[in-house]
Amino acid sequence: MQTTETKRVLVTGGAGFLGSFLCERLLADGHEVLCADNLYTGRRNNIRHLLDDHNFEFLRHDVTFPLYVEVDWIFNLACPASPIHYARSPVQTVKTSVHGAINMLGLAKRTGARIFQASTSEVYGDPQVHPQAEDYWGHVNPIGPRACYDEGKRCAETLFFDYHRQYGMEIRVARIFNTYGPRMHPKDGRVVSTFILQALKGEPITVFGDGSQTRSFCYVDDLIDGIFAMMHADDRATGPINLGNPGEFSIRELAETVIDMTGSRSTIIEGPLPVDDPLQRQPNIDKARAILGWEPKARLREGLIQTIAYYERVLSGGIGPDARVLSGSPEEAPSP
Repeated sequence: MQTTETKRVLVTGGAGFLGSFLCERLLADGHEVLCADNLYTGRRNNIRHLLDDHNFEFLRHDVTFPLYVEVDWIFNLACPASPIHYARSPVQTVKTSVHGAINMLGLAKRTGARIFQASTSEVYGDPQVHPQAEDYWGHVNPIGPRACYDEGKRCAETLFFDYHRQYGMEIRVARIFNTYGPRMHPKDGRVVSTFILQALKGEPITVFGDGSQTRSFCYVDDLIDGIFAMMHADDRATGPINLGNPGEFSIRELAETVIDMTGSRSTIIEGPLPVDDPLQRQPNIDKARAILGWEPKARLREGLIQTIAYYERVLSGGIGPDARVLSGSPEEAPSP
């Protein structure tokens, strides 16, 4: 049940895509927010409109180092979430997932804070069960090029549940499926942002393989609603709980939809399928429906309207600093 009590909240990765929306929502609910981000993939422009809010504070910080603050809630979202970014720095990606979890769990243990872990559907790997429910243990290559992210997140889940069992800590673990919307990093290689930018610029849209692999796309507003539902719920919401949209689309269908909605003349071309790229990805959200009373509302086209409009503003220069990252890299690469 949601409370009106003002809380001191730490959001790690708070200048990222999901983190910035989460900070925005927390402030709207009257909470005090400390946003911590090392700006590897996060961007100041995502939170620029929040900086004048007296309840908001930004701290440039890497979660692989301890943080000593007093908080009531912690949302641990810090970690590169796209193959392009974590392939660039796989060692740091593992450290962010594992050391970051240890540091944030230690902070939660000291302060008695309830702590939320943004896990991922990638813990299921290239699944042999479809759709994926929380009792499926996954099919992951532990030494492949995606393992730094997949196994890092799996280890973080282990740490969260061990702290929960050993110390009785209040944890919430969500397995987040593909989420899209405004503020996605234009160069992160995620399929929705990539296709939209290619279509708006009239470039060929590249699908991997024949585009028959499937994904399920959840609009960011729905995802934030699910995160809040978990954080406000009772201990039945400890998790893990899948958060995502069960609507399943092939990658080629997405490309065709983006071309249609942008009125683009882009053609679709095929590229080689990446190593360990999942062929199917669809969440079973029965648990979220039963425990949280949550399910996504936005249909794919509804969310794409807002996302396309955002990238149109980026390309026109209407979103200032974001425009420069269209041809650049993240603001600062982490040290290994």
